[in-house]
Amino acid sequence: MRRRDFIKTAGLATAAIGTANIASACGNSTNDNVPRPYNVNMNGGARMRLSFEPYELQLQHTFTVASYSRKTTPDVQIKIEYDGFTGYGEASMPPYLGQSVETVTKFLQKVNLEQFKDPFQIDDILTYVDGIDEGDTAAKAAVDIALHDLVGKLMGEPWYRIWGLNPGKTPNTTFTIGIDTPDVVREKTTECADKFKILKVKVGLDNDEQMIQTIREVTDLPIAVDANQGWKDREKALDEIFWLKEHGVVMVEQPMPKERLDDNAWLTERSPVPIFADEAIQRLKDIPSIRGAYTGINIKLMKCTGMREAWKMLNYARAEGMKVMVGCMTETSCAVSAAAQLSPAVDFADLDGNLLISNDRFEGMTVVDGKITLPDRPGIGLKLL
Repeated sequence: MRRRDFIKTAGLATAAIGTANIASACGNSTNDNVPRPYNVNMNGGARMRLSFEPYELQLQHTFTVASYSRKTTPDVQIKIEYDGFTGYGEASMPPYLGQSVETVTKFLQKVNLEQFKDPFQIDDILTYVDGIDEGDTAAKAAVDIALHDLVGKLMGEPWYRIWGLNPGKTPNTTFTIGIDTPDVVREKTTECADKFKILKVKVGLDNDEQMIQTIREVTDLPIAVDANQGWKDREKALDEIFWLKEHGVVMVEQPMPKERLDDNAWLTERSPVPIFADEAIQRLKDIPSIRGAYTGINIKLMKCTGMREAWKMLNYARAEGMKVMVGCMTETSCAVSAAAQLSPAVDFADLDGNLLISNDRFEGMTVVDGKITLPDRPGIGLKLL
């Protein structure tokens, strides 16, 4: 046998022995949470199966922002099953997204995952899903999250580790206090002040200073404010930002209407605290158009179609020298835990959507002394309750 052929044969034999030893040590369990080496080529007959059901989220308190109030959020829970493994996903639809249970259900009925033999071909699968319709970002996010959860489970690893992130570097998450009467704001602040290290306060109406002063009666925690496009006069907005900084505000999210790019840029240039885009940013393609108008961007899975695009947005924004925040809608621990996989790489996190509801179906990422804590479970780290 020639030397080259011997080396090739010996190498293949060694690889086969190593794989056999690993498989023997780990077993061949189909339990969702048990890591095991997985070779999709050994299961050529397996197919992915998608299923879904509506699930209305019940808020613990009425939630008020500059443009609306609500006590519930429509939601659709989905599963992708493959060869004994299950990936979980979620579509949450607050009013401003313009999506509904009906639109999400209609979209998901068009998704045919059975045509794909290999769930590891994430890019091909999600490119197909994204191309089904122009919008429907929440529905696309649900499929994306479930697919990532499935593949992480097949690999036996959480996504923060697959992305090479250090779970010890997760930030503190904000806890959101919506616009309300002083008594209710005081009550909400008292409930959460000893559990978090930073608060997020909704502003944008005519009682902004009252909101902040009421909170300061209870706590001196740092505050992030979200105007939800509620400020209309840039001179007045700048004066308010300086006042807010004096009262412990460390960042401002979407101060003015998203279409007023020049006014937001003017404000960012003069602001003593960073200004983040929220409504002004949805997907990767939007970043070039707002570059220079904001200090940073807020990435939300329901707007950007999920984890695949969120990871691209994070890296693109960093390359442009922008700060990054990861946020959420009102969601179960499913979508929140998916977003949390990105959190070791961001500057700010607003991942409290699961804490605002009373009917969470999952155990996932937790908040310990205000800090995001990632479970070591594979995929997005879920445990079904």
